[in-house]
Amino acid sequence: MNIEPKSIPKNNIDPHGLIVGHGDFKYRVDTNWGRLDPSKVPVENCHGMAFDSQGRIFMVTDNDKNNIIVYSKDGELLDAWGTQFPGAHAIKIVEENGVEFIYLVDSGWILNRNWDGESTDDWESPYNKVIAQAGFIAKLTLDGRVLYTIGHPQTIGIYRPDQAFRPTDIAIAPNGDLYVTDGYGSDYLIQYNNQGQYIRHWGGSENSDKNYNLVNTHGIEVDLRQPEQPKLIVSSRFEQALKVFSLSGEYIETIETPGAYIGGPVFHYDHFFAPVCWSDLEGKNVDDSGFIAIFDRNNKLVCNLGAQQPEYINGKLQKMCSSWDIFNHVHAICVDEDDNLYVGQWRANNSYPFKLVKID
Repeated sequence: MNIEPKSIPKNNIDPHGLIVGHGDFKYRVDTNWGRLDPSKVPVENCHGMAFDSQGRIFMVTDNDKNNIIVYSKDGELLDAWGTQFPGAHAIKIVEENGVEFIYLVDSGWILNRNWDGESTDDWESPYNKVIAQAGFIAKLTLDGRVLYTIGHPQTIGIYRPDQAFRPTDIAIAPNGDLYVTDGYGSDYLIQYNNQGQYIRHWGGSENSDKNYNLVNTHGIEVDLRQPEQPKLIVSSRFEQALKVFSLSGEYIETIETPGAYIGGPVFHYDHFFAPVCWSDLEGKNVDDSGFIAIFDRNNKLVCNLGAQQPEYINGKLQKMCSSWDIFNHVHAICVDEDDNLYVGQWRANNSYPFKLVKID
């Protein structure tokens, strides 16, 4: 079986077997965990991951041969399906009245049939490897049957037809309301009810109160650590920050993450884990500089995996940077009941997700 694609960090050393982290957050890196035969089950980017109640890991990838790959926790391939989500970017699995459903976010990027074979970052070029169209949200059964989709907000009158809609993530509140981040489009956060009907939106990048600005808002989740006071934690990736809002859109606070182009939170008991796609060097997001940030119940950063450890001076978090030895660009994280991490990456040599095995 051909299983060549591997994620090799910038130091060009395979991190397989490396011990990372400190304190209560130490892990052994297993880069072989999710490797498959790319001639049969290829990936482009490993964009999003989620567990179902059976302990299966559903991962979305934007490869045009299979958008959904289903793993066991041992890294065994259980299923692969779907070609109708070419911009597959995020996935959440939620139980509703005893039945589990998938919410899948397609950000609108498609592989370009007119690609010149070279361009990968010339986003406005008609010859770039991927080109943009409008994205959408899909609700599916666990076996992939589409129940409904939510399309461009011009259809409900809150966007102009020329405004881009390229959603990046979704969160589902306990009452079933949906919160969608339009991080590759117009940077709004849009709230729908559980039937996909519009409720409100906020964000964008031109508010008189800058606290409401969202810039490349890449991830979102509902914080239920205080069940009587649920909140939204939302990434504003190009502000190197997470922003906290009420479920009705009132600004609460900003969690600064200097040096980290950070994604949305993945909660696990009192902590949350956040993927960092790039570190910042001299005002630029630098290739192959991702890491994982771990926060406590007070939203204080307590550990970095693949970066220098967090340092606070007079209560202010100091600028962080990759250690260049584990990750390329961290994009997806999920956590099992044994505290192991499963990590998917963007632009990591078309490699498969790997596992960080918790060390007690």
